[in-house]
Amino acid sequence: MPAQPQGTPVQLMPEIRPGQSVELLKELHILTRDGRMNQDSRRKLKQVYHLYQFIEPLLQAARAERPDIRLVDHGAGKSYLGFILYDLFFKGLDGDPHIYGIETRPDLVARSEELAARLGFTGMSFLNLTVAESIASERMPERIDLVTALHACNTATDDAIRFALAKEARYIVLVPCCQAEVAATLRKNKGQAIKREVLAELWRHPIHTREFGSHVTNVLRCLQLEAHGYQVNVTELVGWEHSMKNELIIATRKGTPQRRQAERLNELLGMLGLEELGGRFFTP
Repeated sequence: MPAQPQGTPVQLMPEIRPGQSVELLKELHILTRDGRMNQDSRRKLKQVYHLYQFIEPLLQAARAERPDIRLVDHGAGKSYLGFILYDLFFKGLDGDPHIYGIETRPDLVARSEELAARLGFTGMSFLNLTVAESIASERMPERIDLVTALHACNTATDDAIRFALAKEARYIVLVPCCQAEVAATLRKNKGQAIKREVLAELWRHPIHTREFGSHVTNVLRCLQLEAHGYQVNVTELVGWEHSMKNELIIATRKGTPQRRQAERLNELLGMLGLEELGGRFFTP
């Protein structure tokens, strides 16, 4: 049997959907410059499609109400997620749907602007703003349908939540990354906590402090969203064999704040000695 080629030509790849931008896939390093795909790239594309399966129904529901849907991607980086969503869903839609990428690094904003212009993705804008600036900016629309934050590091996910709550976004999709703030506070207050209650054994050892802090951070985020009237679903984005940062949080605004969830959030902050972070996980 003849040896298989190392890559497969684009026209023979069933993974690539009709109409997808091959140039974009090359820019995202899913395809090589000669238009081929290896096993690592194939796995990366599979993960992209998996995330898209969660987001597409939200976009469809938003578009059923208002054709000119507005999506804001916070901590956009190179706008990997925004470009994929535009290519798979927004491209070719009627009306004036738009994606806004918010990023604090001007070089990445400039790079994304250049790529969007080259690909003809006219419904994309990239803004060099902080979260606080984006909330008040006149360059942002008043109505936001969906807010995303993919692997936004440290407190950037919390900043995206703050933006979404301020804008009363209908949907929020988060793939949290590391967040050191809660773990640092647990570490600082560990001595007193161990003396006070046995529960502190959960984060006594340094590695447990880090992992427990990460878990608690996402629990607090979910309670915060529920307190503000969102229905929250938490699931896996990809299998553990691909990434340890695989938690996917999807929130749908129902409009009725849940007082009990606000109370439970504050109770949890008090139980863990995290009262000083109440401003981070603010409730109505």
